[in-house]
Amino acid sequence: MATVKFPDDVSDDVLNRLRRAEGQLRGVQRLLEEGATCQDVVTQLTAVQSALHRTGLRLMAAGMRYCATDPARAADEGMTTEQMEELFLRLR
Repeated sequence: MATVKFPDDVSDDVLNRLRRAEGQLRGVQRLLEEGATCQDVVTQLTAVQSALHRTGLRLMAAGMRYCATDPARAADEGMTTEQMEELFLRLR
């Protein structure tokens, strides 16, 4: 398994995005507990899904940049461009 160390700014950004998505998901739980409409719940679930997708894309963009700028080091650390492509395609 690859052990790519992301720059602090990328890690911080991704963690912040995940925390926001976590808060949104707690909001969905609250909506369900309070008996919100199906439309409201699905709207919020869609927002969480979109936030997580964008977070994954942010992480992949950083990883691809890493592989492109120093492919030899990335390969030494176990992350080939083929693996990055495979991960990217999983995000669709």
